[in-house]
Amino acid sequence: MKNRYQHVRFLLSTPDQAHAPPDSGMEVAFAGRSNAGKSSALNIITGQKALARTSKTPGRTQQINFFIVDDQRRLVDLPGYGYARVARNVKNQWQRHIAGYLETRLCLQGLILMMDIRHPLKEYDRQLLGWCHVAELPAHILLTKADKLKRGPAQSALLQVRKHLAEHYPAASVQLFSALNRTGVDEARAVLDGWLGYEPE
Repeated sequence: MKNRYQHVRFLLSTPDQAHAPPDSGMEVAFAGRSNAGKSSALNIITGQKALARTSKTPGRTQQINFFIVDDQRRLVDLPGYGYARVARNVKNQWQRHIAGYLETRLCLQGLILMMDIRHPLKEYDRQLLGWCHVAELPAHILLTKADKLKRGPAQSALLQVRKHLAEHYPAASVQLFSALNRTGVDEARAVLDGWLGYEPE
């Protein structure tokens, strides 16, 4: 499958929407708990080793980072949440900015939400899905670190999350994903392609 994202480049970082790029074209945002492997997923999907910073210290992404795909398309790396060792008022500020971005950004086409397959659907994950539901914004979940579980338990976790989504967030979808062994990379790219208006090849 063609990788349309191998030439994605960094545009800018901003703590809020006031200094974001113009609200035009199309964007897809990436979000997830600080230890869910969000940066690794973004790097492997784009095929770039260091597009998003990875660190053994969760919570390194503390601003909204914009990346250019082409003149009309962008990827957006939202601040990690839930784990980073930062002051509570800073965490609350991050959450306000994420909520504001998801609820008001008109060019936003969808949200890729990372969850560690061993700890899915935590409180703030559900809150993000709730924001997407209210905003009628599509959400696609990557159950990351799928390599940490054997096939049977991984499939069981997938089915459980899929059942929860069907009951509470029917517009959301979910898949298995591993940046380590590249499980689900093509599937995730296909979701991006659809949201960003690329024609299937």
